[in-house]
Amino acid sequence: MSYYRILGFDTEPFSTSPDPEFFYLTRDHEAALTNVLIELRLRRGLSVILGDVGTGKTTLSRKLIRCLKERGDFIVNFVLDPCFENEHLFLSSLIRNFEVNVDQYCSSSDGLGKTTVLDLKEALEKFLYQKCIIENRTVTLIVDEAQKLTESTIEMLRVILNYETNENKLLQLVLLGQLELHSKIMKIPNFLDRISFKYVLNPLGVSETRDMINFRIKKAGYKSNAYLFLDDAIQLIHKVSKGYPRKITLWCHRALKALVMRRKWVVDEGLMRDLINEDVQEGWLTQIPH
Repeated sequence: MSYYRILGFDTEPFSTSPDPEFFYLTRDHEAALTNVLIELRLRRGLSVILGDVGTGKTTLSRKLIRCLKERGDFIVNFVLDPCFENEHLFLSSLIRNFEVNVDQYCSSSDGLGKTTVLDLKEALEKFLYQKCIIENRTVTLIVDEAQKLTESTIEMLRVILNYETNENKLLQLVLLGQLELHSKIMKIPNFLDRISFKYVLNPLGVSETRDMINFRIKKAGYKSNAYLFLDDAIQLIHKVSKGYPRKITLWCHRALKALVMRRKWVVDEGLMRDLINEDVQEGWLTQIPH
């Protein structure tokens, strides 16, 4: 039997997979999601979400995709690892993932796969015009790990953002990346000027850490009225995780496994300190939070 079923859960409550069902919307995440959805509906063009490692950017992107797919008027493409060596590879990826028929949209294509960057740009622009203007659909590109984008790829995105009517951008672009993305963008003023909405995700406070833990416990089907995590344990989890959602999830997962192995029924400060001491002794942590 899985450890979580012993404790009364229907499913694992603290998986690190970016499951939108288990995504707790903090004030930061809700503000980012709501504003991006508004920008997309208005077809404003470019939104940028920044955050340190483990602040929930990937899960936020999956939540955004789910919201968009529930609407029939959105065409969504998601890039998880945007490492492209040159413009041709990047455009080819967009063409392939958006299922663009190059022969249909490009007058110079010979159908033999010998397309140039200009051919791909022409096909993409005509595709965007067809979908956005003729069919009245919103084409959206969401890029996770956007700090990996090269300057040439960012420049190509800038060019694509120039595809527009008098009222709207033809492509809606959402970039989610670590904080170093900011320095990359700052070096390209013509791209910076196109940002319609920008937001920085911050770590959680103690109260939001508690709410996140309780949300995931309830979402996983825990029905008992008994508390699994005492408040002093939650405060310690917040200190050792520094409020980063991914680290909170990892510590809670370890704590629940420890409950089963030690035949206990509540995570208290003592259990958490034991786990933290283990990491200090093994060199994974340098000090014990006070």
